[in-house]
Amino acid sequence: MKRKIIITSDGSTTIHLPSWNESYHSTHGAIQEAYHVFIEHGYKATEKDDFSILEIGFGTGLNAFITLLETAKDQRKVDYVGIEAYPVREDELLALNYVSELDTRNMSHKFEEMHLTPWNKPQQVTGNFSLTKRQMFFHNLQDVETYDLIYFDAFGARVQPELWTEEIFELMFKALKPEGKIVTYAAKGSVRRAMQTVGFQIERLPGPPGKREMLRGTKK
Repeated sequence: MKRKIIITSDGSTTIHLPSWNESYHSTHGAIQEAYHVFIEHGYKATEKDDFSILEIGFGTGLNAFITLLETAKDQRKVDYVGIEAYPVREDELLALNYVSELDTRNMSHKFEEMHLTPWNKPQQVTGNFSLTKRQMFFHNLQDVETYDLIYFDAFGARVQPELWTEEIFELMFKALKPEGKIVTYAAKGSVRRAMQTVGFQIERLPGPPGKREMLRGTKK
């Protein structure tokens, strides 16, 4: 499938799939969306100093990188697992401008290291951040009560509705520890109902730029 690098409204890049008219991040601002959805309403809402995160859709590594940056600020420890069926190509990674847009050139080697580490092998990227990238399909997840937080960042339900079903959210529910949370940019009624059906207590939260709402679920 053809892919190209585009600039989003906040100046940060993302990967766009023209045949689907779908992008890896919001065209209203890739970095803004990532911070709003996953850091502000996920990472900062987790009240632990040492916790685990599962990302559904590792993609460009933006969510993982900004999480690493947060751990450098607050000295919390995170064990991060990112699942991706189709890894981003090296030439695409070189065209992404997250390091410069975040003004973190001193951490550029860490962004590169995250992408260069072998798949399916844990890597201690910093003293506070460990990363395991798992190349697999989301529906093959079998983890049980393993994670405190899930970043659910799959392609939208418009193009991949099979990733937003009760079956998928049942796997997410099982993978979370009690009181664990799942955050996603999505707010469709069908997505909310699927999450509620499998047991999540749902909150509707203000969305990132370009979206009115987003969802956060808690495993009660």
